[in-house]
Amino acid sequence: MAGPVHGPQGSKVATVLRVTSGNFLEMFDFFLFGIYASHISKAFFPAENEFASLMFTFMAFGAGFLMRPLGAIFLGAYVDRIGRRQGLIVTLGIMAAGTVLIAFVPSYQTIGLAAPFLVLVGRLLQGFSAGVELGGVSVYLAEMATPGRKGFYVSWQSGSQQVAVMVAALIGFTLSRTLMPAQMSDWGWRIPFFIGCMIVPFLFYIRRSLEETQEFLHRKHRPSLPEVFKSLGENWKIVLLGMLLVVMTTVSFYTITVYTPTFGKSVLKLSETDSLIVTFLTALSNLFWLPVMGALSDKIGRKPILLVFSGLTLLTAYPALAWLTSNISFTNMLITLLWLSFLYGSYNGAMVVALTEIVPANVRTTGFSLAYSLATAIFGGFTPVVSTWLIQALDNKAAPGLWMAFAGACGLIATLLIYRRREGATAALPGTVRPMAGE
Repeated sequence: MAGPVHGPQGSKVATVLRVTSGNFLEMFDFFLFGIYASHISKAFFPAENEFASLMFTFMAFGAGFLMRPLGAIFLGAYVDRIGRRQGLIVTLGIMAAGTVLIAFVPSYQTIGLAAPFLVLVGRLLQGFSAGVELGGVSVYLAEMATPGRKGFYVSWQSGSQQVAVMVAALIGFTLSRTLMPAQMSDWGWRIPFFIGCMIVPFLFYIRRSLEETQEFLHRKHRPSLPEVFKSLGENWKIVLLGMLLVVMTTVSFYTITVYTPTFGKSVLKLSETDSLIVTFLTALSNLFWLPVMGALSDKIGRKPILLVFSGLTLLTAYPALAWLTSNISFTNMLITLLWLSFLYGSYNGAMVVALTEIVPANVRTTGFSLAYSLATAIFGGFTPVVSTWLIQALDNKAAPGLWMAFAGACGLIATLLIYRRREGATAALPGTVRPMAGE
C-alpha cells in the first residue's frame, strides 16, 4: 500500500517532525560509534598503543560507509519504485538491527575475536541503511515543501542530525559527570546505545503515520531496478559531480562533530567534558545556520552560497586549526569549531536541496543517495581515520585542517562545473526563461 495521501489540510510542520524524527534516530545511532570511539576501542579493539586501537576503531567506523553505496542503489531503487513512506520504514528497521547488535555484543575480553566481528556486522547494517536514509528524507522533504521554500524545508534533514549529535553529547556529558572513568570505559558507553534501542518502537509508530508525497503518487511510471541502473549510467556525470559537491559537507561534518570529542581528548589533551560541551555547542550552531542559509538560498540561489563557503573553507580551515593547536584552551577550541560550523552549516544549507534539484526526478532518491554515499564512503566516513593518520604522519596536530581544505576545493570545483553545465543547458533551449533563484 502506498499509505495515506498527503492532504492539503495536513500540517507541514507535523510532517517535517515525523520524517526527521526517524532520521534523528538513524543518525543518533550511527554517530554514537564515532563519538564514543575511545571507549569502544578499548572494549572491542584492544591494541598495544592508543593510536593503533583508535585506528582499528575508526576503520570499523569507516567500514559502515563502504556499505552506503550498496544501500543507496538497492534501497534507493526500492524507494523510487515502492514509495518514500514505505522506504523510510524499511531503513529504520535495518538501522535498529545494527544498533541493537552493537549495544549488546560482549567485549573482546569476554568472547575474543567474535566481538570485533559482530561489531563490524552491526556497522555494516547501519551503513547499508544510512545509504538511502539521508536521500530518502531529503527527497521526501523536497517533494512536500511549499513552492519557493525547498531550501528551508530540506535543511531540516541535516538539522535533525545536529539534534542527534546534541543529544548524544548531552548524554555523554551527563555520564561523564555521573560515572567514574573506569565505569564509563567498562560499561557506561553502552547506555546511549541502549537509549537508542528503547525509542525505536515509538519512532516506528511515527513513521508509519507518514503520508506519501503527492509528487510521487502523481508519477505514472515507477522505474524497475534495471531502469534505475540504466538511468544512473546515462547520468553518471551528474552523480559524479554531485559526489564532489557532497565531499565538502561530509568531510566538514565528520570533522567538527564525530571527530571532535576524540580530537579534543586525545590530541589537544582537554577533558572529555570540555570536548563534549564543544561538540554540543557546535551542533547547536549547525542547527541555527542550516535553516537560515537554506532559506537564504531560496532567495538568492544555491550557487552563490556554495561558492562563497566552499572557498572560505579552502582558505581558512587549516589556519584556524593551526591557531588552535598553537593556543590550546577550551575557549579557543570553541571559537575555532564555531567558525568551522558556520562554514559547514552555510554550505550544507544550500547543498542538500541543490542535490535534489540536479538529479533526474524518476531516480531522485537513488541518484541523490548514490552521490551522497560515494562521497561519505570514499571521503567523509574515513575522516577520523585520515585525520588521525595525518596527525601522526606529519607530526602536525592541525593536519585535519588540510583534509577540510581539500574538501572545500572539491565543493568549489563541483559548484562551478554543475552550474556552468545547467546554465549552458538552459541557454541552449530557445524561448527558455532564466531559472528562479532557488533552482
